[in-house]
Amino acid sequence: MWTNLRSSTALWFKRLQPLAVLSVLLLSNSASAKTSSKGQALNVVFMLADDLGWAELGSYGQQKIPTPHLDRLASQGMRFTRHYSGAPVCAPSRCVLLTGRHTGHAEIRGNIQAKTAFPQFDEGQYPLSARAQTVARVFHQAGYATGAIGKWGLGPVGSTGDPNAQGFDLFFGYNCQAVAHSYYPTHLWRNTERIPLNAHPVPGHRAQAEGEVRLEDQTAENYAPTRMMAEAERFISDHRADPFFLYLAFIEPHVAMHPPKASVDRFPKSWDDEPYRGQNGYLPHPRPRAAYAAMISDLDDHVGQVLRALDSAGLTDRTLVIFTSDNGTTHPAGKNPRFGTGGVDSSFFNSTAGLRGFKGSVYEGGLRVPLIVRLPGRIRAGSVNDRPSYFADWFPTLCEATGLKTPRNLDGQSLWPQLTGRKGPSQHRPMVWVFPEYGGQVAVRMNDFKAVRQRLKTPQPGAWELYDLKADPNEGTDLATGHPELIARAEEILRDQVHDNPIFPVPIPGLRPKNSYVP
Repeated sequence: MWTNLRSSTALWFKRLQPLAVLSVLLLSNSASAKTSSKGQALNVVFMLADDLGWAELGSYGQQKIPTPHLDRLASQGMRFTRHYSGAPVCAPSRCVLLTGRHTGHAEIRGNIQAKTAFPQFDEGQYPLSARAQTVARVFHQAGYATGAIGKWGLGPVGSTGDPNAQGFDLFFGYNCQAVAHSYYPTHLWRNTERIPLNAHPVPGHRAQAEGEVRLEDQTAENYAPTRMMAEAERFISDHRADPFFLYLAFIEPHVAMHPPKASVDRFPKSWDDEPYRGQNGYLPHPRPRAAYAAMISDLDDHVGQVLRALDSAGLTDRTLVIFTSDNGTTHPAGKNPRFGTGGVDSSFFNSTAGLRGFKGSVYEGGLRVPLIVRLPGRIRAGSVNDRPSYFADWFPTLCEATGLKTPRNLDGQSLWPQLTGRKGPSQHRPMVWVFPEYGGQVAVRMNDFKAVRQRLKTPQPGAWELYDLKADPNEGTDLATGHPELIARAEEILRDQVHDNPIFPVPIPGLRPKNSYVP
């Protein structure tokens, strides 16, 4: 299988080479950065949580976990109620975010380890190509300082998907998503330099069937989030006089559950009457509910650090701040409903607020995510936006917000008119998700209707399902048999919008894409 994958990969990259020069020429025509009323360029801080559920913030109805910094951010800006991630898992969602192309067109559709196709790499995920068009490259070519701090997952160090090769001047954090399962890893990366962190790291996966589960057994000397937040604060301070784009990809609250004891102790001991022993993957923990709450509380503290750093640097009024999550909350696993994957008990926290599905699913619970956006003086404080939008929209939005030329061939629409109270383009456009994992799935949102098809890579693919999200946001009533015209419309959208991708194939019975794969 991997021999075929490697040969397909080689052919694919060869086909892309003639287009690389054209891409560079198009991007080199970017306009200069838009300035504020004081003649100062607009900065951008884009913060991305990892596996944060739809209802896990106070401003989205969370009752058990306080998130004061994010709630304050929501009160100062605009909160979105129908925003969707690019995909239901990490790497493809981030690919959509940074390239502005939905997963029907995106280079990365799933979580594949790079070494399956490129054996020279011992860590990292399948890389973006040299031709990939990223929002970071647009900012870099416009003279912005560009930084990516946190979790990457779009190509190993030294590959075409290396963050330095994709427009970021600075990268600090986890290049590899699998390494990021541990909050006490052996190393992080600063650009191409491997930074040793723990001589005795804590692995991200280790079950304990018997004996006392002790928190002190799950800690080491250097806690990665502390190091990454220090880098983020330094980046803001160092570039206070420069326009900058900071992509801050937190690792919370992705399992394994590794928060410091002081964070765990913020929450009641009565929540946990039995330990999690790692039976559903990742690490054991003596107080799993408190630990999960602690990770979200720590995430909120990180956001507070960023906001204080902007205040201290005098940058608050000219920095566009965005906060969202890469996909829905961690999914259940095993026979014990108390312990989902990694020990997460999403039902205890009402993490989806009734939305169907979790991470790994193209139902609402896997894709709908919190989104908060702030820019004092331009975005109305305390406002709420209920119009559908998704990650593909951010590339054109950031270009318009900063006055940079928007590249061609993006799938998203700029949200800037909505954010600033002006009439924008029609939102009556389809949204597309193509996901080869968890059995193979596709979804198409068409106005208030959403068509879903599951198990596409199994011997018995599922039938089409159809939901009216306005009347039935929890996707409980399948209307497919009563609306064949909408199913036909969804199929036509997929024929037009899904390109063949030999690296991440998704067979859709009865449909053949009109277009060969061109990223």
